[in-house]
Amino acid sequence: MTSTHPKTYEASTPRKVAFLGLGVMGYPMAGHLALAGHQVTVYNRSPAKSAAWCAEFAAATQPARAESPRLAAAGADIVFCCVGNDDDLRSVTLGADGAFAGMKPGAIFVDHTTASANVARELYAAAKNLGLQFMDAPVSGGQAGAQNGALTVMCGGDAAAFEAVKPAGMAFSKAFTLMGEAGAGQLTKMVNQICIAGLVQGLSEAVAFGQKAGLDMTQVLDVIGKGAAQSWQLDNRGKTMAADQFNFGFAVDWMRKDLGLVLDEAKRNGARLPVTALVDQFYADVQAMGGQRWDTSSLIKRLK
Repeated sequence: MTSTHPKTYEASTPRKVAFLGLGVMGYPMAGHLALAGHQVTVYNRSPAKSAAWCAEFAAATQPARAESPRLAAAGADIVFCCVGNDDDLRSVTLGADGAFAGMKPGAIFVDHTTASANVARELYAAAKNLGLQFMDAPVSGGQAGAQNGALTVMCGGDAAAFEAVKPAGMAFSKAFTLMGEAGAGQLTKMVNQICIAGLVQGLSEAVAFGQKAGLDMTQVLDVIGKGAAQSWQLDNRGKTMAADQFNFGFAVDWMRKDLGLVLDEAKRNGARLPVTALVDQFYADVQAMGGQRWDTSSLIKRLK
């Protein structure tokens, strides 16, 4: 886990927790839980990643690894999870080896995957039937946010479960907020991705236009960043876009997955998303250019 900003952890009661999924986001998130003093057991589909995580955090509070989600979840107060999609989420929660089969009564499953609101509601109901609790809690802030323990977490579920989880969740967060009932966290993350899609396309067109006009884009971005055009995307991606650099975390493949969830939900609820649908197709163009793993600011590549 590489952090550019050392995290100061708020005092909270040490908990026995599990973390399922040690990808780009999950690995540092689980690390912050260990560094904050929680007893963490990890599970990952590739055991080598779990072994590497335990080695890195060996000085923390009894880090351990398990061979299945069920074994990782056994005895845990809270089971955190960050996997790829709806099917991955079902595979680590349901069935004989799923986390739900190993969790003690009243334990809380917190899902940080960006998934559908439907699967969040489905697993909330399944957990409740088993005497467990489930929260959907997708995150924003990207790889850097995970590494620095500065994620924004949008939660859906019961207030009591939220209050029980929040002190531990703040180990990797700067904001941890209950948005409503089951599914509300995922719906809030969809709003987030709609905003980002339009902003990145607008910034791409602006930078490409400025370069065609022969302007010094470093100076231009410094100037307009002090006015109404300012945004996180401009501050953090404007100059790297101008420099043709696209290795900053959140990949085009992942954004297309997220926008697919958004567009499916819009069909269900009747929302009109013409710009989002167009930008989704622009990201398909970037994929066709070989940019599946470029970060989302690579939209500008279509314009050059």
